[in-house]
This record gives sequence, C-alpha cells and structure tokens, in this order.
Amino acid sequence: MWRLVRAYPLGAFGAVVLAAMLAAAVCAPWLAPYDPLETNYSVVVRPPSAAHLLGTDQFGRDVLSRIIFGARTALFVGLVSSFVTATLGALVGVATAYVGGKVDLIAQRVIDVLLSFPLIILAIAVVAALGVGTLQVIAAIIVPMLPRATRVVRASALAIRQMPYIEAAHSTGVGALRVIGRHVLPNVTASYIVMLTAFLAEVIVLEASLSFLGLGVVEPTPAWGLMLRDFAGQYAEAAPWLPLAPGMAISLAVFAFNLLGDAVRDALDPRLRE
Repeated sequence: MWRLVRAYPLGAFGAVVLAAMLAAAVCAPWLAPYDPLETNYSVVVRPPSAAHLLGTDQFGRDVLSRIIFGARTALFVGLVSSFVTATLGALVGVATAYVGGKVDLIAQRVIDVLLSFPLIILAIAVVAALGVGTLQVIAAIIVPMLPRATRVVRASALAIRQMPYIEAAHSTGVGALRVIGRHVLPNVTASYIVMLTAFLAEVIVLEASLSFLGLGVVEPTPAWGLMLRDFAGQYAEAAPWLPLAPGMAISLAVFAFNLLGDAVRDALDPRLRE
C-alpha cells in the first residue's frame, strides 16, 4: 500500500477524498447536524455561523446537512450508472468483437448514430421519454454512455481475438462461450476497471447537469445539482455562499474521481510502468 501511495500520490489523494465522501454518505444521519428536509423560516438565507456552518437556504434548511446527504445521491447515481454502463458495454463489446461479421457491422453503425449526439442532449431525450426521478436519471445516463463503453472494450477484444492462444483454444474444439468467458473477458478486465473509474466523474457531472436543468432528481431530495439550480441565479450575488457549497462539492468529487482514474490507468497499463 505504501509503495502504491508513493508511486501515485495524486491517486491516493483522490482515493482518500472518495473514501471520505463514501463515509459521509453512509454516516449521513449521524454526521449531519440537522434534518436536511426540515424547514425553519425564522433562519431563512442566513450566512455561515456557528449554528449553521454553511448557512441556510431559502427555506431555512441547513446547507451543510443537505451537502452531506447530497453525497448519497451523487454516489448512488454515479456508482450504479457507471457499473451498469461499464458492465453492459464490456459484454456487448466483447460479444460483437468476437462474433464479427454483420452482427458487428450493424452494432457499430448503431453505436455511431448514438455517439453522434452529445451526452447531455441524448440524456435529455431519455428523461423526456421516461420522466424525472432518480431511477429515470440513472437510465438517462446509461443510454448515452453505453456506446462509449462498448467501443472501448471492443477495441481491446478485437486485439485479443487475434492472439495465438485464442486460435489454440479453437483448435481444441472449445466453444465460443467458453473462449469468451475464459480467455477474452479476463483480458479486458484492465480496460473495464479504467473505464469504470473514468466514467464516475462524467456521471456525476451529467447527473448534476440534469438536476440543474430540472430534469434530474426532484425536490425535496438533497442533490448537489438541484441545490445549484435553486441557488445560482437568485442568490449568486446576495448570498454567494449558497451556490459555492454544492459547486465545491461537485468539483471536489469530479477532481478526486479523475485523479483516481488516472492512477488506476497508469497502474494497470504495462506500457506506463517504470
């Protein structure tokens, strides 16, 4: 562990930040000083103080408590969306690369069509079809990011398919499913892990963007993007501490995920080892 910390100090810093976020999300009921949904109109839009370390919002709710509980929303949406996207993308990418032919050709043309749309536009289209809510946001994130995951894993699987040990397995009469399960999937694990960590940062930004536009999670659920939507326009000048808190939380989470993802990529790529 110490060698990993010395070799990738920025990655270790990102891991520590994410561990703190995860601990805050799990222990939110005990760490939050107030109920994140409790309103108190006698302390509306108060600046940071000893009673409310990050101030209060327009409903008198404690901002710090909502930031802590908002970590639950961000991590839940981020982890579920990234895991499902990376896993489905790995399975589809490996299957199409191994089968090849018309199946791969049709699949890649569909992926090209989906990749032609910006992430946010395709996500908005999915939300418009499914409606708003946490599960709908997860689906809206999976659909536009799945083609990217498929394309990354397919590139690795195509190279692996040409390896001599794959030909040797075929010559012994091993079936396609066994070859994929025993030889192809284990060898794309590094790409899968790197892709999973890289997607986490993008998913958090995408979820915050959808919530900011009013297409993500709904009130009164604590969510960083939703807090920015409520604070940014109306209170950016009168109460700058309100948009600053969720903005810093989103930035720190994305920064930590990117640092961790870069470290994982460097550790798993033999071409980058000393």
